[in-house]
Amino acid sequence: MTERMPAVSLAAVPGRRAQTVELAAEIEQRGFSGLYCPSFGDAMGLCLSIAHATNTIEFGTSIQPIYLQHPVALATSASYLHEIADGRFRLGVGVTHGPVIKRLGVETGKPLSDMREYVTTMREASEQMGGLPDVVLAALRDKMVELSVEVGDGAVWANASRSRMEHSLDLVPDDRRSSDFWIGNMIPTVIDEDIEAARARNRKTLQGYVALPNYRNYWIDAGYEAEMEAVATALAARDKDAVFAAMSDAWLDDCTLSGSADRVRDGVEAWFDAGVTAPILVPSSTSGGQVKAFAELFDTFG
Repeated sequence: MTERMPAVSLAAVPGRRAQTVELAAEIEQRGFSGLYCPSFGDAMGLCLSIAHATNTIEFGTSIQPIYLQHPVALATSASYLHEIADGRFRLGVGVTHGPVIKRLGVETGKPLSDMREYVTTMREASEQMGGLPDVVLAALRDKMVELSVEVGDGAVWANASRSRMEHSLDLVPDDRRSSDFWIGNMIPTVIDEDIEAARARNRKTLQGYVALPNYRNYWIDAGYEAEMEAVATALAARDKDAVFAAMSDAWLDDCTLSGSADRVRDGVEAWFDAGVTAPILVPSSTSGGQVKAFAELFDTFG
């Protein structure tokens, strides 16, 4: 069993919100290192519930899209949570993805300048509110990592390639790495003795991400040019089967965890060794929904 416990991603779906808060308390009792709420649903609302339902576990948003609300409004909520949670709350913010922004009908500038201005405005507003929690920027490629060092207190990836982390973390100065600069990564995780079934489930999870040009460019930088070019060709042909076929095992195993409990535990250790402060497991199951996925997770790290 791993000696270093991972963090867990937790989202509250309609009809199961109360049960999700109860699950958060159980996750704390089982010794996981953190709880991080993705942008699906009301992440800030869930974090407020977690603050009251738990006592010691660290938690936060991973991430809260900046285009959903004015920075002063988010600073107000974050400052409140920071105090109520006695410093356990961490605010992860991000620019989210192009298709999401398009659906929102939001006019944006450039991601880097938008993020810099947003965080600066939050910090200025919070001076009259008791201060902000640590602010973590959703990062993928180099410039956003550098901005997280400039204006943030940490960086969080989603579906990063482990082989690329050394390059990315080299952009964080040693004095920040050795202090309190927080580094997280959300990792799709499927625990099943049938590794091919587990990989197939993770491929379904990542099919939407390979459709995003910024992610394909990141994975090209990580050394998967052939896979991403094949994905782009398949997407242009609207050939879903070819998209899945282009998602090689080598690429998949570099950015997800699939297979037996032992294999997943070893993978978590490898992510810690790669310099990630908090590997955040995003559990799915080959044979059920959230309840089954968490049961398998608890069995693995019980």
